[in-house]
Amino acid sequence: MRERRAFQNARRAREFEAFVAGAAGRLLHAATLLTAEPPNANPRARRLLTLALAHTYASWERLRGEDPYDRARQQLAVRFARGAWHQYGALGRSRPAPAPSVPGSGSVAVLARLTPQERLVLVLRMYEGVAEEQTAALLGLPVERVRAICARAMTTLLHPPRGPAPTMAKVVPS
Repeated sequence: MRERRAFQNARRAREFEAFVAGAAGRLLHAATLLTAEPPNANPRARRLLTLALAHTYASWERLRGEDPYDRARQQLAVRFARGAWHQYGALGRSRPAPAPSVPGSGSVAVLARLTPQERLVLVLRMYEGVAEEQTAALLGLPVERVRAICARAMTTLLHPPRGPAPTMAKVVPS
């Protein structure tokens, strides 16, 4: 009996290692987009990924034909949403202050202008390709709300707010 259990544990570990080798890079990128951290300095994203993968490993035997990538992505989204809820209150309903510009992190600075909820919906819908219905179910929101959040986020990204209008220098005739 012990040998059989040891064999199952070894097989489970090999399967999970193969999954992580194939999926960790994309999941880390998604987590980095969610947290709006620079790719080379992303401790929150790495922590999110670690917790999501730990949960996926713990439920590995119960997946039974379910896609482990979907489960890990779901855990990533749920953990990010929970953290954003506590950090920003009501999943970040107010606009964050503009993030300081970090060299080599153009997309990060752009995403930092979004609320955590907008980033979450945008990453799930546009980066991960999750359907509106699935995104709504995952976040516990109506489909129309997901659609509105995604549209607002896209508008913010495509038409960033401009600074104050430049003042015209007075031309004094001589």
